[in-house]
Parts: sequence; structure tokens; C-alpha cells
Amino acid sequence: MNLYKIFIVLLSVTFLAACSNAPRYSGSSYQKPPVNSQHYVTTLSEVRQQLLRQFKRWEGTPYRYGGRSLNGVDCSAFVQNTYRVKFNKRIPRTTRTQIKVGKSVKKSQLRVGDIVFFKTGRNSMHNGIYMGNAKFMHASSSKGVTISSLNHNYWRKRYLTSRRVL
Repeated sequence: MNLYKIFIVLLSVTFLAACSNAPRYSGSSYQKPPVNSQHYVTTLSEVRQQLLRQFKRWEGTPYRYGGRSLNGVDCSAFVQNTYRVKFNKRIPRTTRTQIKVGKSVKKSQLRVGDIVFFKTGRNSMHNGIYMGNAKFMHASSSKGVTISSLNHNYWRKRYLTSRRVL
């Protein structure tokens, strides 16, 4: 195998890893949690309101592998930041570690705020936060931070599992 082919293979493997192995990003920091973080969200309506506020702030933020700011963010950093800022809940940084927190939830029993996971390639995963009505918000590599449907053919075929952390 010549050097060019080796380079292409290595580049492909790196690209396919996407969010599942996101590196630490040293760019501008996350949005800080509210000063009065003693308030805990107690109802699904409150959870949804907080998620919508987060979405309005981040909507359209471009996808950036390893990114953690409004200049660019990847899926797992967006999920991590949302949980920390809106719910004062600390979760791990990568998709591969986030899939291990909380408890497993059947797709038919999803609740607003659950984390949904997808297998997007041989060695890559993606995640987002369930919004209700078969919708989830996430940092899409093609659209940036957006809301998509679990029923869309692409996501339906790649759905892997869900976790409840709240």
C-alpha cells in the first residue's frame, strides 16, 4: 500500500470517529451555569422550556469536531453543555462515555430531556437530546445545531439507544 492510500485510510478513520472520540478543545469556554444554580427543574414542561432556551441560543452554531463554543460545537459537547448549564448536571465529554450514564430507556418510552444515541458509522456515534413529539436537538455535521425528527429515514435507521439522566 503506498503512502497516499495509507493517508486516505487514516483520514477516513479519523473522520468516522466524529463525536465518539472528540478531543478536548481549548477554544472559548462553555456558557457558564446560572449563578443561582440551586433551582432544580422538576417538571417536563420546565425541562422543555430550558431545552428550547438552549436551542435558541445555539441554533445554527456550526458543527466543529472537538468544538465546545458558539463558534463551533460537536454533538457530545453540545449535550454536555446543555445538561451542565440548564440542569446543573455534569456528564462526561464524549458520546462513548455519555452512553454509559443514567439509565436505559426504550425508544417507545422516551421523555423530554433523554439523550438519544445513533450509530453513524462502523466506529462512530452521534447523540442529541429528545424534545418530545419524535424530535431531538443536536449538533449536526451538515446543519450545525438543529432539531431533527427521529422518524426521518436517516435517523430511524441509525437509532441505537437512549439514556435518562434527569
